[in-house]
Amino acid sequence: MRILILVLLLPICAGAQSYSVLSVPDSLLKGARAVVRESEIVLEIKSPAKAVIKKHEVYTVMNASGDNLGGFGTRYDKFNSVDEVSGILYDGLGKQLKKAKRKDMDDRSYVDDDELAASARYLIHDFYYRSYPYTTEYTEQDDVNGLIVFRDWLPLITSGVSTQHNKYVIVAPKDYEVRWLALNGAAAPVITTDGDKKVYTWEARNMPARWGESSGPRWREFMPYVLTGPSDFEVAGYRGNMSSWTSYGKFIEQLRENRETLPDNVRSQVHALVDTVKDTRQKVYILYRYLQQNTHYMNLSLGIGGWQPFPPEYVATKKYGDCKALSNYMVALLKEVGIPARCTVIRAGDDAAPIVEGFPGFQFNHMITCVPMGKDSIWLECTSQTVSPGYMGSFTGGRKALLIDETGGHLVPTPVYTAKDNTLTRVVRARISADGNLDADVNTLYCCVRQELPFHMIKEMAADRREKYLNSLFRLPTYSIDKNNYAESEGPHPSVTEQLHVLAPGYASVSGKRLFITPNVFDRSNTRLSADSVRHYDYITDESFTDVDSVQIALPSGYSPEAVPKDVTIDGKFGSYRCTVKIDNDRLVYYRYLRQNASRYPPADYAALVNFYEQLYKADNSRIVLVKKE
Repeated sequence: MRILILVLLLPICAGAQSYSVLSVPDSLLKGARAVVRESEIVLEIKSPAKAVIKKHEVYTVMNASGDNLGGFGTRYDKFNSVDEVSGILYDGLGKQLKKAKRKDMDDRSYVDDDELAASARYLIHDFYYRSYPYTTEYTEQDDVNGLIVFRDWLPLITSGVSTQHNKYVIVAPKDYEVRWLALNGAAAPVITTDGDKKVYTWEARNMPARWGESSGPRWREFMPYVLTGPSDFEVAGYRGNMSSWTSYGKFIEQLRENRETLPDNVRSQVHALVDTVKDTRQKVYILYRYLQQNTHYMNLSLGIGGWQPFPPEYVATKKYGDCKALSNYMVALLKEVGIPARCTVIRAGDDAAPIVEGFPGFQFNHMITCVPMGKDSIWLECTSQTVSPGYMGSFTGGRKALLIDETGGHLVPTPVYTAKDNTLTRVVRARISADGNLDADVNTLYCCVRQELPFHMIKEMAADRREKYLNSLFRLPTYSIDKNNYAESEGPHPSVTEQLHVLAPGYASVSGKRLFITPNVFDRSNTRLSADSVRHYDYITDESFTDVDSVQIALPSGYSPEAVPKDVTIDGKFGSYRCTVKIDNDRLVYYRYLRQNASRYPPADYAALVNFYEQLYKADNSRIVLVKKE
C-alpha cells in the first residue's frame, strides 16, 4: 500500500507536510477506507447551564467508500451557537489545496413534510475533492447555553476506519460531577486537576481499522466506547439532575407542569363520548380514536419545545402537535374522565439500539402514552392516525422506556411480540394448466409485526406505490395480480387479511412429457450464508415469527408423479421447520411450517447455521416431477 501511494504521489509534491499519508503507519492503512489523523474534542463546563466545545478533526480519505467522512456537518440552535468554524483541504502528501470559512458553507434549516417549524439549523460543507487519498481538516468552537447532552467517545468511530490519534477532554469545576461509563473494555479517564478545575482525558493512538459483519452486532456492542453525561444541568431556566432515572424523570415532569388543561369545548366532547361507557378499556379506545381523528403529527422543534410539550389548548386549536404535545394531550383527555395515564419517553425505531440502562440520561427520541391497568397496561402511539390502540409493534415494542409520573422516571418494558404473535398464515387454492400456467387464489392472514407492511400499504400508500408493492410481493419470474382485497382487525394484536388472485404464466416448467412444479409457490427462503466465511461476531436474527402455508394445486389430468420430494423436519436451536408434499388423485397438497425466534448465535454455531439455512433453501425450492401417462 505505501509503495503504491508513494509512486502515485511523488510527482505531485516532493515535500511532505504533517498530514502526508506517508506518515501514517502501514497498520493503519491496511484495508482502511479512511484514517482519523487527529480528533480532539474539548468540553469545558462553565456551569450546569453553560459550556464551550472546541473541536479539531482531521480525516484522510483513502477511497470513495470513505468520502462520507471527508465532509463537515454541525448543528446549532437557540441554545448552541457556532462561534468559529473553518476547513482546509490537503492532497495525499499534505500539500494545502484549499481553505473554507463559514461563508463558504451551506447554512440550512431542515424542515421536512412532517415538520412545521424548527429552530435548529445545520452548517454543511464538502470540498468535493475525489483524488485519493486526500485529507480534510476542520476546526470548530461552539458556545452551549443549555447543557443537557455530552458527546460519547469512540476510539474507533466506525467500521473500516483506523485511528492515529483520538482524544476527548472534559474540563469541569472541581465540585461538578462528570458522569461517565466505560463499556466493552474502554479505558477509564486520566483525571488531573488544574487550579479549581478537574480534567478528564480519554486518549487513543494507532488503532487499526476493524469491520463489522452482516447480521452481526451493532458497532457499540463490541467496540470500546465511553458514555459521558452531566449530573446537574440547566436549560432555559429549568434545572434538573441526570444522576438517576428518577431525577431525570422529575425534570421531564417539570416541563409538563400546568400543561394538562383542556379547552371547555373539548371537555364537553370528551364527556359526550364516554360518560355512558362502563368499560375503562373501551373509554381509552374511544378517546384514542378521538385523538387520531382530530389531530395529526407535526414536528415543532422550537426553542425549549424540543423538550417541552405544547399545552392541550394549542393542540386543540391547531389540530396538530409533535410526539410530546400529542402524548401530553392524550394524557389530558384521559385525565378529564378520571383515567390516569403517563407520558413515556422511548428510543423509537425499527432498528433502534437498546438504551444503556446503567447510565441515566438523554437516550430517548420519542414520547408515547401509557395507561397503567395492572398487569395489562394500554400503550398508545399518539403520532399515528391509523395504528391500532394498544399496539407498539416494531417501532416502539420490545424495549425499555422511561415512564414519567410525579415521583420521577421509571424504566418499564413495552410489549414484546413473539413468534406466536408475529404470524403469517397463507391458504392457496390454485390450478396449473398443461402448459404450466398458474391461476391461484391466495388468502393470507398477517398478524402483529407481520401485518405492518400490508397495513401501511392500505393506509398510507398511493396507487402507484401499492402497485409496486404488489408487484414485488412474491419471488416469481413473472406474475400479475388482477384482484386484491384487504380487511383489518384492530387491537393490541392487530391483523390484516389479504385476498389476491394471482396469474403466473409459465410457473411450471414443461419438458417433453414432463411437468416440473415447485409446490412452495409463495413463501420460499432465499437466505444462503457463505460456508467459506470465518465468523468473528455473533450472528443475529432480529425477528420472531411463524409462517404456515397450506397449498392445494389442481393438476392437469393425465399426469402421474415420477418424483416427489421427501418430507422434511428440522427442530433445533435455529428454529423449527416442517414441509410435506403429496399427490392426491389430480391434486397436489403441500404444507409448510417455519418458526424462528429472535436470537444471537456465537461464531462457533455459524457452520451449523449455514447448514440450517441451506436445508431450508433446498426444501423450499424442491420440485415435484409429473410425467404424462401413455
